[in-house]
Amino acid sequence: MNTTTLDVTPAPVVTSPARRHAAGYWVVALAFLTVMAFATVPTPLYAIYQQEAGFAPVVVTVVFAAFAVGVMVSLLLAGHLSDTLGRRPLILLSIGLEVVSALVFLTSTSLPVLLVARLVCGIGIGTLTATATAHLGELRAVAAPGAGPRHAATVAGLANIGGLALGPLAGGLLAELAPAPLHTPYLVFLVLLLVAAAAVATVPETVARPEVRAPYHPQRVAVPIAERPAFRAAGASAFTAFAVFGMFTALAPTFLVTVLHRTDHLLAGTVTFAVFAAAAAAQVLGGGWTPRRQVVAGATALVAGLVVVVVGAVAALLGVFLLGAVVAGTGVGLVFRSAVVRAGALAPADQRGEVLAALFLTAYAGLTVPVLLTGVALLFLDPVTVLVGFVVVTSAAVLASTARSLRVS
Repeated sequence: MNTTTLDVTPAPVVTSPARRHAAGYWVVALAFLTVMAFATVPTPLYAIYQQEAGFAPVVVTVVFAAFAVGVMVSLLLAGHLSDTLGRRPLILLSIGLEVVSALVFLTSTSLPVLLVARLVCGIGIGTLTATATAHLGELRAVAAPGAGPRHAATVAGLANIGGLALGPLAGGLLAELAPAPLHTPYLVFLVLLLVAAAAVATVPETVARPEVRAPYHPQRVAVPIAERPAFRAAGASAFTAFAVFGMFTALAPTFLVTVLHRTDHLLAGTVTFAVFAAAAAAQVLGGGWTPRRQVVAGATALVAGLVVVVVGAVAALLGVFLLGAVVAGTGVGLVFRSAVVRAGALAPADQRGEVLAALFLTAYAGLTVPVLLTGVALLFLDPVTVLVGFVVVTSAAVLASTARSLRVS
């Protein structure tokens, strides 16, 4: 009697630590997404604040700038502390700050309250971004050894920019369909943030605390002297990219009301969602391109998109305005990804954090200064003129920074 022996190779056994880290990986990703979404929930609500409190557009830009200032302060003072204090405690601290921000938002619609709420929100975001990104990479390394860093980098990017995209959409939807539009969005996210905190508390820690803690010092911000021309080019790209993000986040609702005469809060959230979603998609789809190709394609799309936005505004065509927003968002995603890659390559691994800190501070300056100047300009000029001026100056800056990047690459 003949018998056939089957050579069956047993499936690899997934260890308990690997399973815990795999589950923790997705918990951190979802928490990251939730916090970033909360950061942009107020975008479609600014028009309501203007109506109820009589704010001028420049006041909205000041409130928005408070968020960017909070991010920059936090990047300098706390963004690096998870390397010694641990990833999980810093993520929990970040979520706690967003909970405080939500509670402050619920107390009043006065300007001082809004400034405090946005400042606290920015501090939480600055603490979270680098910490969650690093934690995702470390959790993935244990959950899927040898898989490489690309999956974690992609998930971190999608959680970051994808969250920023979902926030305005959620805020606009709740403001349009639910009662109490200046309370319901914050109550919903307050619950989501508390759930996220409870889930993150169960995630494995990936940093061993040193027995002897080094004295505290702020994040070093430095660029090697020989690489400063290349950094200035990358920094200029990041500055202009975030200036476009800032314009659509802080002022898109104002332009929709004053130029296109659209007061739909969901529409205001949809415009900002479209910009960030396009940026996130572009970063994923163009992730394998060279930095040179990314910056050229990104600059082309960014300038073309801004021109289409102006055409839509001048002709009062909402569809054209939305198309321009999507194309511009695509360009922003590629330009910023190229800037991060180029800046990260300018220093050895032990100095990369210092260079990237300098890049992100430059980027958030772009999120602050141009938006404030645009808000001031709206006090003296009509909205279409201000929008055209913003597009002309920003487009010129994008083209100049791209030309410089190509020369030094």
